[in-house]
Amino acid sequence: MSETTMSGETTDGATTSAAAREAGPAATGPVEFAVVGRGWRADFYLRVARLVPERFRCLGVVTRDADAGARLEREWGVPTYRSPKDLAAACDPEVVVTSVPRAVNPAVVRELVSLGLPVLSETPPARDGEGLRELWAAVGDSGLVQVAEQNPYLPIMTALRAPVLRDALGELTSVHVSWTHDYHAMALARAFLRLEAEPARVTAFRTEGPLLEGPGRGGRPTDPRVRRAAHTLAVLESRGVTAVYDFTDTQWFHPLRRSQLILRGSHGEVAGGRVTWADDDGTVHSAPVHRRQTGWDGDLEGADLDTLTWAGHVLYRNPYRGARLSDEEIAVATCLERTAMWRRGQGPAPYPLAHACQDHLLSLALHAAARDRSAVTTGREAWAAAVDNEVAGPLAP
Repeated sequence: MSETTMSGETTDGATTSAAAREAGPAATGPVEFAVVGRGWRADFYLRVARLVPERFRCLGVVTRDADAGARLEREWGVPTYRSPKDLAAACDPEVVVTSVPRAVNPAVVRELVSLGLPVLSETPPARDGEGLRELWAAVGDSGLVQVAEQNPYLPIMTALRAPVLRDALGELTSVHVSWTHDYHAMALARAFLRLEAEPARVTAFRTEGPLLEGPGRGGRPTDPRVRRAAHTLAVLESRGVTAVYDFTDTQWFHPLRRSQLILRGSHGEVAGGRVTWADDDGTVHSAPVHRRQTGWDGDLEGADLDTLTWAGHVLYRNPYRGARLSDEEIAVATCLERTAMWRRGQGPAPYPLAHACQDHLLSLALHAAARDRSAVTTGREAWAAAVDNEVAGPLAP
């Protein structure tokens, strides 16, 4: 597979696709943001601001605990505030990220909107269907709320949505997601299948089986043991296409449950990182999606993602090259920066509240179907028109 040059052309003459050129948002000036909440998830945003200071600037963190605030100030060098109102009085962030439990997130979002602050909400934006409907009724027409769903902006997911690759696959008919859970998986499925807010029929079942413990948020277990792990398998049918959901608890970081994605279309498929497709005359071709990672062997550029290429096309170019971000951090940064671009009128909404409500509605239906061992059919909700009418980044043509 070819290597890419600094000009965007590959050494064998391959070209950079539109998706790769657009993969790196370029907001004017650094994104000035704030965070409500603290912990593992909030640290992603603080880490991005520290590692890419020319693109991101954290103006402050809201935490009601003064001692926790003092620790954050020492560790991250950012001011802290005891309430969103205090934050709004002290600074004017372009975006405020909520990183709080789903049970309290709706109240935080409503408060920020009442202060006129643009919000990048935690996922999911509310706990259940009733909470989603109440939140939508309260802030749905405010035009201020996006949701921090980063999975469609993972480098590989962006690459696989590249127009040149989609054209090779023809009309997509199904997607099999064994990558992440619940609403995150639904966001990926809808992005690939370009589903809007159509009613969907969901069937599912859940089983349990033994699985050796794997790493978690805190790292590797010191004494791994075999424990019972739930496995959920579901099928979503809508508008003549299907999405298969396949997830085992703790799969996110588990080396024994590798993340997998299968896309199938009228003219080809993606499976195991390899694309197989047919020309109009029926000639079949196959080529892998190649990841160029710097810092290997004698490469002294530093450990970093460079590009994702396929069959002579650059599908994705790391917009934060040199910062040495993980793929997850790249996706979080991309969603945050695209939110600022949207606020500045420089791009489409990255992941509007209506889309987040629809994806969580589907994940709730999935778990209800698994629990009751019966099919669940979703209806059109109050946010359906907004989903159908808004051009969100992951669903944009």
